[in-house]
Amino acid sequence: MHIRHAVAGIALAICLVSPTQILAAATPDATLIQRHKFDIHVQPLSSALRELSAQSGVRILFPYDEVAAIRSRRIQGWLSTQDALARLLAGTELTSTPAGAGVIALAAPANRSAARRNPLALQYAQASLPGTGAQAMAMAPAPEPIEDATPIIVTGTRTTNRTVAESLAPIDVLGAKDLETSGKQSVRDLLGTLVPSINVSNNGAGASWAVRTLSLRGLGGDQLLVLVNGKRRHNTATLFINGSVQNGQSPPDLDLIAGNAIQRIEVLRDGASAQYGSDAIAGVVNIILKNDTSGGAALTLGSTADNGGWQGRWQVDKGFALGQDGGYIHLSADGVLQDNTITKSSPITGQFYPTGDPRNANPNRIRAKYGQPQVIGGNLGYDAMMPVGDSLELYSFGTYSKRHAAGWLTYRTPQAANNILEIYPEGYIPRIHVYDEDFQVAGGLRGEVGGGVHFDLSTSYGQDEVKYSQTTSLNPSLGPASPTRFYLGKLRSDEWVSNLDLSKEFDIGLAGPLSVAVGGEYKKNKFVISPGDPVSYINGGYIFPAGGWRGGTFASGIGSQGVIGFTPEGSGSWSRDNWSAYANIEGKIIEGVEFGLAGRHEDYSDFGTTDTGKASLRIEPVRGIAIRGTASTGFRAPTLQQQHYNSSSTIGVVIDGVSQLRPVVALPVDSAAAQALGAVALKPEKSTSFSAGLVLTPLPNFNLTVDAYQIKVKDRILLSGTLSGAAVVNILNANGYAGNFGALIFSNAADTRTRGLDIVATHRANLGGLGNLTSSLSANFNKTIFTHIDPPPTGGSGVSFVARDRQGDLSEGTPRNKFIANFLWETGAFNANLRATRFGKVTQRAALPVLHTADWMSCSAVSATCTSGFADEELKPKTILDLELGHKLAKGVKLSIGANNLLNTYPNKLKPVNQLAGSLYNGYAPYGISGGFYYGRFNLEF
Repeated sequence: MHIRHAVAGIALAICLVSPTQILAAATPDATLIQRHKFDIHVQPLSSALRELSAQSGVRILFPYDEVAAIRSRRIQGWLSTQDALARLLAGTELTSTPAGAGVIALAAPANRSAARRNPLALQYAQASLPGTGAQAMAMAPAPEPIEDATPIIVTGTRTTNRTVAESLAPIDVLGAKDLETSGKQSVRDLLGTLVPSINVSNNGAGASWAVRTLSLRGLGGDQLLVLVNGKRRHNTATLFINGSVQNGQSPPDLDLIAGNAIQRIEVLRDGASAQYGSDAIAGVVNIILKNDTSGGAALTLGSTADNGGWQGRWQVDKGFALGQDGGYIHLSADGVLQDNTITKSSPITGQFYPTGDPRNANPNRIRAKYGQPQVIGGNLGYDAMMPVGDSLELYSFGTYSKRHAAGWLTYRTPQAANNILEIYPEGYIPRIHVYDEDFQVAGGLRGEVGGGVHFDLSTSYGQDEVKYSQTTSLNPSLGPASPTRFYLGKLRSDEWVSNLDLSKEFDIGLAGPLSVAVGGEYKKNKFVISPGDPVSYINGGYIFPAGGWRGGTFASGIGSQGVIGFTPEGSGSWSRDNWSAYANIEGKIIEGVEFGLAGRHEDYSDFGTTDTGKASLRIEPVRGIAIRGTASTGFRAPTLQQQHYNSSSTIGVVIDGVSQLRPVVALPVDSAAAQALGAVALKPEKSTSFSAGLVLTPLPNFNLTVDAYQIKVKDRILLSGTLSGAAVVNILNANGYAGNFGALIFSNAADTRTRGLDIVATHRANLGGLGNLTSSLSANFNKTIFTHIDPPPTGGSGVSFVARDRQGDLSEGTPRNKFIANFLWETGAFNANLRATRFGKVTQRAALPVLHTADWMSCSAVSATCTSGFADEELKPKTILDLELGHKLAKGVKLSIGANNLLNTYPNKLKPVNQLAGSLYNGYAPYGISGGFYYGRFNLEF
């Protein structure tokens, strides 16, 4: 089958290349393909064309009245003259034609309808030649950079000159100014702040808080594909477990990319599996790295108002020219030091010390340490390119990161059955340490092979290795001989991806050229689990001495408390590979009507083949008013982590109506224990997506987009809630997992449907002497329901894999709606950015009923005042304000102060019955539980 696919791909490539050799045009004017270093800021198109002429030496004839009302975009970097001109003209209806040696003539299409054209002036203007007025223009100080209102996009399209306004599907572009003034300290938080359809998760237990995840349009982080420079980003090795809405996922960790290495971020809010492959069910985040010779440095210092958590972040980046033909390398580095936040906690109820100890009369019940982790880390990045001849480029980019994150887990009281008084007479809080080492390197050759055929041959290798250790813990089954420090083991995830992409534009008599792209991809994944030290998982069989506290009973707890070490039985190495081939066509049928078609075939070594497709249409009957729509199918392959992860943690398990800390094991689906519980082999998710939208650009400084969508996911891959009860415990005991009181299992046990609406409006106003004001209002409305849930497996434990809490996580665990209002005011050397984000209601559903009183206090037996019920938590809608003020002290020197969560807003407090081990605030809050963060930043540009 592989041979057949390869032959078909070669034949398609030959069909694409051969006509270009036959129909190849005459050799283009050498002055047009010569590369120059362009630096053209946003300005009227007429003056931008003059600057292009001055910087390239090419004369440009253009209809002056036609371009007078058009605003150009930013053009920067080493480009050929024809490429720079194509970028300037993208989004307009102007076409260019060689008019002699070193001369280009521009014209508007003669066949466009009267409703879409402005009268052309009879007078033609000519850009000045170097040596006259143009020289003076070139020598004048360059204006301050202005954000491009209609940037060219590279995500969701195979063409090279499509703008945001012309996109066939909704897309957000976050530029340099957005990144600078957002006030956020990580890439993940920045996306969650600026894109209304993206929500972040701050909740997790065990090692899960070290994974930075996000969701797009209500779907999971692993249903969102992340690219860097258009190439697939590898996933984290860690599996997000024991958390909330992102349970069971191993998405790319965006915080392991240096923020100052980023030029812009493009967020495609549309299914794109047919274009990019697995994981793109919800959309695509494409991170574009800096590729110029600029440089800068920044130092940020800040802290929360109430809870510590001071943070220092330094950043430096600089680009350098390589050779005389436009080569470059841009280097970036950032480092972060972040301390724990210790938020206010609730008193820990119950008995603290052994029975008869007088300290039980008035113990110190404030012992918990909930909050953000302590982090020490650094990220490096580079992006490089070297021309090879006139039409080829060698390129490479990469990232490298090291990070140590440490956080406190749940407090164990002195009298607890999982404590040894001789070691911890006051009880203890395990502290988990996560050591990440991550890198990705990509390289390739791209260019034109003749006759207008563009190719890109690339390969990329990424790896994430995570080591775990634990301090201030113990293995109760070892008794007083237990160590307090444990090495828990290691996870590693590898991904190797190679691509060949070919594209060409054909003139077949349509209103515009037909863009055809074909390509193939090979991907290999590997996942490794390495065991921890034996003391982190063995059962020492310790029995409390007779006559003492708990005398004659077994110590409750096998392995290190908090996170139990990876066992040899659960360790191993697994791999798979897959091949894929795609075809993509885009074109303009008539003026104002554009379409796109894409298809992809995937062949996996472990679960077979799948095919996906996508169709897009954009109609613009009147210039400035367009409608667009897409229909697509998608898929997501289960990750190797979801197929093979095996580990235990001590988490809350409801036993006899009361939540207690007990070991719970995550089982691989092919294990005997999982199969006895009813698990079966995982298969890919399949999706069907529809979207329809309206694009309004009535004025050059205003645009509005409204997009509705529906995404159906069949056989959704979900991690169960905690499966517990006597039947589960019996199956675990019989299959080698004695001592565990619950299990977590992946399954394809449900289908979901997500519907929503995205609204984004942006306006740029010139206030004259008061400066410029950029305003944006955006909103997302989103609802997910379950359309099918498999019944509990027969012959197993009789427990549903998609229980009440997991249903709630997906349908109510993220805000039902989200509104963002952002105002950026710039005048002279001063700027102010004010942002208000309103998060809609969030509900945290309980898995099982608990015993509680009328005022939601915990109780121990059913009575007239103690009943059994679900203690759901509702987070009320809240508005978070962010503010940043900046002042340029001198050219290239800027000082800023700001606040994220200016009003120091906290989420709702939990019901008393849910305030387990001192927890107080609801961790489902998308804005976290640590309150406001206040900072100062010093920036240099060089």
